[in-house]
Amino acid sequence: MTYSILFVCLGNICRSPLAEAAFREEARRLKLDAIVDSAGTGSWHVGSPPDARAQAVALRNGVDISALRGRQVKPADFRRFTHLVAMDHDNLSTLRRLAPPGATAELSLLLDHVEGLEGQAVADPYFGDDDGFDLTWADVTAGARALAAELRRLRG
Repeated sequence: MTYSILFVCLGNICRSPLAEAAFREEARRLKLDAIVDSAGTGSWHVGSPPDARAQAVALRNGVDISALRGRQVKPADFRRFTHLVAMDHDNLSTLRRLAPPGATAELSLLLDHVEGLEGQAVADPYFGDDDGFDLTWADVTAGARALAAELRRLRG
């Protein structure tokens, strides 16, 4: 089975593109067949590249996200993807509200997949200092590793 995962935050320029990148790397490492994308619940950054600080932290960790562009969650995403993974409770609530009839995607928080971090949000670094992006990278990497391992186990 091919899994398809959409990582979701508010603007799709910080947390969700970092989660997309971290998951792509982990799926590649595990040889997990997966389609991966990211989106925002808001429309402010549609077409914009990731925040420069997000690009910098990704590059420091060996991943180039400069080609990614912001997009907004669409009703079709709830059937196109097997998993919609939110970065925080507000975005998870928004996804639940936006889910159209017949939605098939499983909804979760990213850190729900990490033992001991269930129910916690990925830190939003947007309004903070540059070092906040390192914390966010650590969060999304832990979540990506745990989610990829979980999907690999389910695949058998």
